[in-house]
Amino acid sequence: MKSTGINFRHLYYFWVVAKEGSVTRAAERLGLAVQTVSTQLALLDQAIGKALLMPEGRRLVLTEAGRLALSYADQIFLLGEQMQEALADADSGQMRLTVGISDSLPKLSAYRMLEPTRHLDMPVRLVCYEDQFEALLADLAVHKLDVVLTDRDVRSGTSLRVFSHLLFESETIVAGVPALARKYTKRFPESLDGAPFLLPARNNALRGRIDEWFSLHGVRPDIAGEFEDNALLNTFGRNGAGLFFAPAALAADVQAQYGAVLVGPVPQVREQYYAISKERRIKHPAVEAILAAAAQGAFNPG
Repeated sequence: MKSTGINFRHLYYFWVVAKEGSVTRAAERLGLAVQTVSTQLALLDQAIGKALLMPEGRRLVLTEAGRLALSYADQIFLLGEQMQEALADADSGQMRLTVGISDSLPKLSAYRMLEPTRHLDMPVRLVCYEDQFEALLADLAVHKLDVVLTDRDVRSGTSLRVFSHLLFESETIVAGVPALARKYTKRFPESLDGAPFLLPARNNALRGRIDEWFSLHGVRPDIAGEFEDNALLNTFGRNGAGLFFAPAALAADVQAQYGAVLVGPVPQVREQYYAISKERRIKHPAVEAILAAAAQGAFNPG
């Protein structure tokens, strides 16, 4: 059946129904009668020539065509919302930057990576979300985010059209509160055998490098905790629950914020920090400022 063209109001109703999972909830959200929404969905199916939703129990689920249509509708309407936000920000004299921050990324590193946005001619309004790496990439792909800050790059072969930009890398240190650190400073790193450690979870990019370093030096730590959330790991470290690894470039900040001091340097274990962006026709000035600062070496340890 030849398409008669898409009515974008009908497509918007489909988008809301797909998100809500039922016509009833979608109608409540839209402030319309259930019959009105159902009629508009039927007209959309007729225009496209395919059913986009099908009943399954009390819910409506996407057909294969519906899943494809939803991926385009996400981009259309999320971009529309971003346009409205951008226009509102322009009236207020601000620029909005929506940032996804990987939960494994040290928050001090995230601040350092965003610091260049504070020096643009137009003030930047930061909107920051924290989540797992894969969830943030999915949001970036449909333009919910302008950039993702993380400690890993995107693996080659992914179907997502996103791009990894290495901002900087840093050697690491072992740190801990003074009372704990004093016990393990002498004869470092052999002194760490049996020491209590707070480590990133095993799905963290840094964890594999840490385990290799332990093995190389014959160190068998007493693992007191494993964490996906770096901020939670540092909270336990600040309260003396164990030693932990931290970026050497941020050693002074780690001491000031967490009261943790150097136990010993670990130059063989390096952390990488990335900005993940999506190819866009209009480049975001704040993202460009972050990438320009990295190219000029602004993030490298002084």
